Amino acid sequence: MTQKNPVSSNAAILTSTPMPTSRPAPTPAPAPASTSTTTSRVPVYKLYGESDQWLTPDMVHCELIADRSRLHDWEIKLHQHHGLVQLLYLKGGTARVGLDDHVHDMQPGHVVLVPQMCVHGFRFAPNAQGHVVTMAHPLVDTLLSTLGAVDSGLLVPEIYPLDVEIDASVDLAFSLLDREYRGAALHRERLMESLLQGIFIWISRQTANNRGGQARPEDRGREYFRQFGALIERHYAEGWSVEQYAQAIGITAAYLNLLCRHWVGQSALALVHQRIILAAKRDLVYTTMTVSVVSYALGFTDPAYFTRFFKRHVGVSPKAFRQQATSMLELAGR
Repeated sequence: MTQKNPVSSNAAILTSTPMPTSRPAPTPAPAPASTSTTTSRVPVYKLYGESDQWLTPDMVHCELIADRSRLHDWEIKLHQHHGLVQLLYLKGGTARVGLDDHVHDMQPGHVVLVPQMCVHGFRFAPNAQGHVVTMAHPLVDTLLSTLGAVDSGLLVPEIYPLDVEIDASVDLAFSLLDREYRGAALHRERLMESLLQGIFIWISRQTANNRGGQARPEDRGREYFRQFGALIERHYAEGWSVEQYAQAIGITAAYLNLLCRHWVGQSALALVHQRIILAAKRDLVYTTMTVSVVSYALGFTDPAYFTRFFKRHVGVSPKAFRQQATSMLELAGR
């Protein structure tokens, strides 16, 4: 999807902290190339290295590790994602991952969780195998809310080594998820969400075991930004102003805008508008609601204004977008 403006962030990788593993340790992959201890300009991507929109507004994107890393000489340089959460499962080979200011060794059977705006990068051995799952934050919030885990500190950068007895189950879950994503079977999205929820249940159990159920402290600014994202998800269709969001968090609108520009290089209002557009796209693609009904569902009182709003952000009218997306889905066999 579209690369956003780079933002200033500490991208330093300071120490190497190998993760525990019960398996014999293969030869490690080289460290990610960028290990500077100076402040860097870290790009914010939707998907690493891509400048195009996803073909359809799916909430999940699945690919094999080799699909993208092979194109970049097995190195994914330091970057960030806004509005996305990633899970990377290393099935075979080795890798090193930079998460914010640390480097970790990954072995087969490790799963890394990368929350939005975490500075991260990978250096894979050429024999690395596994899966990369990218999820839109609204989907992750929905999955975790059913576990009571949205505010538990679960969404922090972490690497989880699999226990031998559950290794096969998690491996199967990622394999089935990838197969469903590439297919067009009945209830495809529901099954993918069920598989993801199973993976998050396992991660939640590991989190409780490793931290005694206590969340790891987060940077205050990042926590405010996370709260803003959660509030957008609840109220984007209610026409809340930036001032209302800021008041609900307990900060000023000016400070909220400052945080948003720091983390993603955009205003708070732009992020609200992005969420509205995402909802509009999904309604246009996956439902038979008329454009007028979609506009009313998203809090617009004038369908004509909604059409202008949509075209300003997407470049085409809602009707034209629906026609284009329908054609792409038919070509994809979905």
